[in-house]
Amino acid sequence: MKTILLYSLFVTLTMMGCAEFLELKPDQKMAVPNTLNHADLLLSDYSTMNTGYPSLGQVACDEYYLNTEDWNALPEEDEKAAYTWSDQIMMMHTQWQNAYKTVYVANQVLEILDNVARNMEPVRYGHVLGGAHFFRAFALHQLAGVYTLPYQSSTADQELGIPLRLSPALDYKSVRSTLQATYDQIIADYKDAIKQLPITEPRSGRPHKAAAYAGLARVYLDMQDYEKAYRYADSCLMFKSDLLNYQELDAESPLPIARFNKEVLFAATMVFTNALGPYYARITPELFTSYEDSDLRKKLFFEENESDAGTYAFKGSYDNTTGAPFVGLTSSEVYLIRAESAVRTGKSAMALADINKLLEHRIVHTDFAPVSETDPKRLLSIIINERRKELVFRGLRWGDLRRLNQEESFRKTLNRTIDGKIYTLEPNTPKYALLIPDLVITESGMPQNKR
Repeated sequence: MKTILLYSLFVTLTMMGCAEFLELKPDQKMAVPNTLNHADLLLSDYSTMNTGYPSLGQVACDEYYLNTEDWNALPEEDEKAAYTWSDQIMMMHTQWQNAYKTVYVANQVLEILDNVARNMEPVRYGHVLGGAHFFRAFALHQLAGVYTLPYQSSTADQELGIPLRLSPALDYKSVRSTLQATYDQIIADYKDAIKQLPITEPRSGRPHKAAAYAGLARVYLDMQDYEKAYRYADSCLMFKSDLLNYQELDAESPLPIARFNKEVLFAATMVFTNALGPYYARITPELFTSYEDSDLRKKLFFEENESDAGTYAFKGSYDNTTGAPFVGLTSSEVYLIRAESAVRTGKSAMALADINKLLEHRIVHTDFAPVSETDPKRLLSIIINERRKELVFRGLRWGDLRRLNQEESFRKTLNRTIDGKIYTLEPNTPKYALLIPDLVITESGMPQNKR
């Protein structure tokens, strides 16, 4: 945590510029961020606030596989352990630390704002305040999706959540809240963000009102509160509903989807992870063959490996990069949230409208045939399948497995094979909450996830 403090001060001084820094008197107090401008700049530190979120859930999911040679070549033991759902101690604390660094900066900004007069620049003040609540909610949700058990309303007040660090103070010990308290805090922060954020935000990486609605819709989907997931997805799409026309993208490009494109509501990426890079990760045949040839995603998302014919690597990142998957919020995800929530709450006509609008932007125009299924169960299955095909390598599959395993019709047992040994992950196992890094457990004394 001391490192986080020093880092934040360094970032602030760097943003002030060298000339301005040289004019400062040798007074240590003057290096402490304490103005609205400082708070605004802290939220604009893209490398801290928008990158480095936990990737081990994505490593553990079923969208790809590793061959034995590549698994053995992984430099991080934690990635090997996550891939095989091992019970070995997790040593790589950056997965945990990076997200809490975002939480720390958000808390620092909120503390600054407590000591700044709002009436001087009330509009800007509100935008910064909303941004801080948004970033804290987003980071806490990313942590909860990896390090806690899946949410169930009947047990959430008894299960362990994550530490809720709500102050930048360093002199108190981290303790694990309940899972219910964790989600209550995430929801409260997103709702505070919605009240304050602007409708439009020209700065890439900074959230706006639609992004906060989308974040809250994602949270309620995880909680299986489909009425509220529908409501907040609907609110999001009232503000921003753009979809890319995949017919207009270049399928021959090595990275065909532009960064900060019009679907992106909030840009964020995971920590760089070798296991998920194109030289290691091969798309599972079951997923690849689920795309029809007329589905533009098949060529935009995947390319054949030159050194391993018949296998495919992922290239469809919404961050236009490889190795650090996009985990932000997009309008396409929100359409799928609204579609699924609609069919689950008796609004099949809306579900059909949403899934068809999305697919119309994904299928070759001359081959597009609208979905016309009217049976709610079959329509739900179609939407769930399209969700998997649309949101591949977006950090969402792990959460979907956690959530959908609670329904008998969608439960799935995962299998891996390394060196001829088969590893299995059963539905609803405690292993769906990854182990917290050992350093965190040792330093704090908090309880580890059960096995």
